[in-house]
Amino acid sequence: MSESTIAFIGGGNMAHSLVGGLIAGGRSPQHLWVADPFVDQLDTHRHRHGINVTQENTEAAAHADVIVMAVKPQILREAAAQIASIVQERQPLVLSIAAGLREPDISRWLGGNVPVVRAMPNTPSLLRCGATALYANPSVSAAQKTLAEEIMAAVGMALWVDEEAHMDAVTATSGSGPAYFFLVMEAMENAARSLDLPPELARRLVLQTALGAARMANEGDDDPATLREKVTSPGGTTAAALEVLREQGLEECFRKALTAARDRSQTLSDEFGRD
Repeated sequence: MSESTIAFIGGGNMAHSLVGGLIAGGRSPQHLWVADPFVDQLDTHRHRHGINVTQENTEAAAHADVIVMAVKPQILREAAAQIASIVQERQPLVLSIAAGLREPDISRWLGGNVPVVRAMPNTPSLLRCGATALYANPSVSAAQKTLAEEIMAAVGMALWVDEEAHMDAVTATSGSGPAYFFLVMEAMENAARSLDLPPELARRLVLQTALGAARMANEGDDDPATLREKVTSPGGTTAAALEVLREQGLEECFRKALTAARDRSQTLSDEFGRD
């Protein structure tokens, strides 16, 4: 990956995070481009990262071995049309991080027969602790797959799926997932305050507990079920709380929630991909 040039079409928050992660990992700013219509956005990239910037998508694409489509889903089709002739001529890897847009639609908008990787990152990527799933179409070479994985690994974990249909379930799980945990934190904080804990104390206890639990699950050898069993003494306080959560249908609630998110992802993909 050291000699390839990466161009970002769209210079928003995710582009900032990816550029920062790539530079922190050793990539030279000289091999990075960002195209964005807003001068202020480009000035921030130039001053913060020292990379190449332009208002013209075609200028950035003309230099690129990898084009990262980092625009909103609603405008990706227009952006793809602007660079389609360059993509057809140069055949760079196109890495899309636009949510909800399927690979066949992206490929079609770029003129067809293009190596495309679709990625679904989540918002913790902005802190470089994200979770990203990737899907590659048959035109993507092994070297390009490695390159795509290295780019997304600059902001966290990157994993591959073999079927694009799984991307809707990924969206429901990790893409939307941070909001589920935020809701649990919010509910715990409110419940703690109802037990007369001071608001600041309640918040700090909940957030640190969430962080500690996530680290135990992520860094240890035990799965979440085993960890739960280890901290649940029969007849104790934790057992009393878990009994209530189960009686209230927590597990079924999450199953329904993720199913609803997956179904909505499928609907949005259908809508975004219409001609």
